[in-house]
Amino acid sequence: MDTQAPDNQAGRIIVVGSLNADLTIYTRRLPAPGETLHGEGFTVNPGGKSANQAVAAGKLGGNVALVGAVGRDANGTMLLESCAAAGVDVSQVRRAEGVETGVAVVTVDAHGENSIVISAGANGTLSPADVEAAAAAFEGAAVLCLCLEVGLETVEAAARAGADAGAKVLLNLSPYAPIPASLARLSDVLLVNAHEASQFLGGERIPEPDAEASAWEPVLEHLVARGLPSAVVTLGAEGSVVLDSTAETGKRIVRISPTRVDAVDTTGAGDAFTGGLAARLAAGDALADAAAFASVGAALAATRKGTQAAYPDAAAVNARLNA
Repeated sequence: MDTQAPDNQAGRIIVVGSLNADLTIYTRRLPAPGETLHGEGFTVNPGGKSANQAVAAGKLGGNVALVGAVGRDANGTMLLESCAAAGVDVSQVRRAEGVETGVAVVTVDAHGENSIVISAGANGTLSPADVEAAAAAFEGAAVLCLCLEVGLETVEAAARAGADAGAKVLLNLSPYAPIPASLARLSDVLLVNAHEASQFLGGERIPEPDAEASAWEPVLEHLVARGLPSAVVTLGAEGSVVLDSTAETGKRIVRISPTRVDAVDTTGAGDAFTGGLAARLAAGDALADAAAFASVGAALAATRKGTQAAYPDAAAVNARLNA
């Protein structure tokens, strides 16, 4: 597998969606309903699934542009500066009037697990008109990243613009919501965890992490029936599974082994995976190779607190891959 970092000659990556300020409290365990716990630290960090994905891809050398909205407040400035520092083009991130930047309230326990509540803020103002205004950014794009932290109408407008431009459309079905068949048909790769995959397939049971590849064939068939040619199902500490109906026989289902690390904070690790996948796909990798690279990047991201500041560069990912 070619694990060299993407360069400026790689195809452009467009990310359309959310930017949030992450208000994070660290505690020994997550609280039960109605329970109050003492925290062990508090931070305000740049986050939001789309901003995280853009930064992750940018740190890996990707040529990235972000389309989104923030408020005219300090959190909005923080987010724009963090994205720009990673080399992301933020010229299509609108400063919204009369609304605050989106926020996420995050609790992280001693094992790195988290619970998150988001308030859309300016993300809720992102509309198909913003996608239309960014039309020039889509021209010649290789990869488009989408999530569900903004309105479905906007997500579908972006997917259509990406498909029309010839980009490979990556749809991260998070936070989970039902999607129209039209959006599924516009998407090339679905990115989901096991729970989200089960929800998308109407409650179908997802194979156990140690299941044989053949156990995943019905899942792939159901995805194709729903209009999705490919998917990556992440399995947390157990790695991931690549389901690709476009691959040659024998490579349609590929299990990606986990990268073992001591997790400190898993917040945004899924976004690090998406950004890494986008970077490698834009550089021309096959889906399974891109997923193997992305898996390492996501694992390394979990070894540090925070999201964007924790994301590794290509040198760190390559060092772990080649160790």
